[in-house]
Amino acid sequence: MTFSEKIYSKKPPLLDFSSEWCLPCMTNTEYYYEVSLNWQSDQKGILDSPALNYTVDVAAPIQFSKDIKTEWSPEHLFVAAVNSCLMTTFLSVAENSKLEFLSFDSKAVGKIETVNGVNMISEITLSPIITISNINNKERAELLLQKSEDNCLIANSTKSKIIFKPEIKIIK
Repeated sequence: MTFSEKIYSKKPPLLDFSSEWCLPCMTNTEYYYEVSLNWQSDQKGILDSPALNYTVDVAAPIQFSKDIKTEWSPEHLFVAAVNSCLMTTFLSVAENSKLEFLSFDSKAVGKIETVNGVNMISEITLSPIITISNINNKERAELLLQKSEDNCLIANSTKSKIIFKPEIKIIK
């Protein structure tokens, strides 16, 4: 039995994902996220949003730039968007499901390659680690992680293959 089959074959008690866990206000609603970009010099720019109080310096990744190593690249931001969306989705699902956990850590790796003559981030490997203290919550934590991955808005919005490698750690 695969991890996914195991996850979907068992539901934790007293959880109804059809309504209570849903992301707030996501039914039949549209949201817009405005981001501005201002070119600075060479291959550097500054991202800004009227909804936020800070800017982000961006540049081409080192493989395609003039040795710029200090700014986030679009590729890093893309992979980070998928990874941080997984986290925020999990936090929402865990809170609404009243799962007690000690920590959430996640590593994401994006793979760039040429597919059908087009360079793209073809896959993103997500490796979240949830630390819990109660072994009885292990299957429930696995299920909530899978639900989070299935409902991650950014992952669902990309054509990159998402490889999901979750881990549950138990600390007594």
